[in-house]
Amino acid sequence: GLRALDADLRTRGSRVLVRGGDPAEVLAQLCQETAAVAVFAQRDYSPFAVHRDAAVQAALSVPLHLMDGIAARPPESIHKDDGEPFVVYTPFGKRWRSFGPFRRSDILPAPQALSTPAEPQGEQIPAAPALPASVPFVAGEAEAKRRLGAFVSGEHAHVYEYAKLRDQPGADATSQLSPYLRWGMISPRLAALAAYEAIDRARSKGGTNAEDAQKGADTWLSELIWREFYVAILHAFPYVRGSSFRREFNAIPWRNDDADFAAWCAGRTGYPIVDAAMRQLITEGWMHNRCRMITASFLVKDLLIDWRWGERFFMQHLVDGDPAPNNGGWQWTAGTGTDAAPYFRVFNPVMQSQKFDPQGAYLRRWLPELAHVPLDF
Repeated sequence: GLRALDADLRTRGSRVLVRGGDPAEVLAQLCQETAAVAVFAQRDYSPFAVHRDAAVQAALSVPLHLMDGIAARPPESIHKDDGEPFVVYTPFGKRWRSFGPFRRSDILPAPQALSTPAEPQGEQIPAAPALPASVPFVAGEAEAKRRLGAFVSGEHAHVYEYAKLRDQPGADATSQLSPYLRWGMISPRLAALAAYEAIDRARSKGGTNAEDAQKGADTWLSELIWREFYVAILHAFPYVRGSSFRREFNAIPWRNDDADFAAWCAGRTGYPIVDAAMRQLITEGWMHNRCRMITASFLVKDLLIDWRWGERFFMQHLVDGDPAPNNGGWQWTAGTGTDAAPYFRVFNPVMQSQKFDPQGAYLRRWLPELAHVPLDF
């Protein structure tokens, strides 16, 4: 990703400068070398990032300007009438949508030329690829925009069938943009704009099929808003990174069996949909969202293992591992988070498999030992 960014910047007369060390010390030194009058950075909302940025500002003799961009709408702008943060998704989503759709005029173009001094110098960007060949994501903004275009463009674009097919892990029905959103290779505002434009195109056609298409695009927008919701939760309640959102559930006496956890991590529990999903995770660094819920439910509700064990394992393996949505998703499934209907929701792994992978395509792909088993079994 850094190499792709560097190549793009060089076409505009600039480059990526890499330096190692404590951010506060390195940036203070860089400002001295360049006689900079300000530092601009993207605002982040994890407790680590907030602490880092405060330390940077304290070390600088020039202003630090933190710019929005992690979320399509700044989380502090979405709140109740009394100024308090939302803690339930549905009213949050309604307030988020009440600001109206994004339009092309909301997306500022990148400058075509950047005036960058030849000095100072930095370290070389690592040349070796960081990901194994089995990870199906090419880094960079160009690939992110290609994926977005392929997902939303054309009369039969996948976005229009998203509501109908999004829960089927064996279908190629999702955008798979999450790694690019996570690493800033595409703007969430651009993704939301694409969703709104797809809704408009479907609405302009009319007819029953148009209603289904509009529902598909609107459902995808809702999923983008879920990501915004979890960013807002982390911003307002940073303690969730290490604690249950509902703090009373920190007292749950988990069983935490090491052998069970090892079997879950390796995809060897004996429950096919769970094992298939975990093997996809450790092979590709990604997992279908329906499978994330199934595997999380199995770990927490069936094996009685602390959700934080699973959250940590996902962060270690997901190429889209993002503290806010990963934490929010795990707490949603565990019943310790913001969801209105928590503890009694349990995903039956067999029923989930029958419902969302009825032909066994996903199981056969990731469980070669079951590839030739008849469908009835």
